[in-house]
Amino acid sequence: MPWLAIGLTITLGVVFAQQPIINAAVSRVVGSPVAAAICSVFITLCCLLVMLPFTSGTLRPTVLATLPWWTVLGGFIGIGIVAGAAALAPMTGAALFFICLVGGQLMGAAMADHFGAFGLPVKELSMTRVAGLLLVLLGALLASRG
Repeated sequence: MPWLAIGLTITLGVVFAQQPIINAAVSRVVGSPVAAAICSVFITLCCLLVMLPFTSGTLRPTVLATLPWWTVLGGFIGIGIVAGAAALAPMTGAALFFICLVGGQLMGAAMADHFGAFGLPVKELSMTRVAGLLLVLLGALLASRG
């Protein structure tokens, strides 16, 4: 079992839980979840541009032109997550926000597995997986009442 990878992933989860809270605070100052998202994404872009020379990645236009059309969806999804989190986390609270977000991610991942989306190998939706997803939804309902 890759314990280091698991530990780092948990650490990323703990840190990631702070992003909607920070973006909500920025939203209060700048007056808009979209403006807060722009601040967040701009800082992310600057950091990634600094990191790029230290990786094996490339941003040559000829390579970018070969990407499938649906790669732009990642950017649109990012906008929805960053701006949506800034708007929704103050309404739901951080814990319920993330329970619902993770529940939605699990449902989306199960659908992507089932249909083999974006080149994934097909892993059909089983009754066990459906039961697990229903438990996550039950958890969201319980958390919303607490």
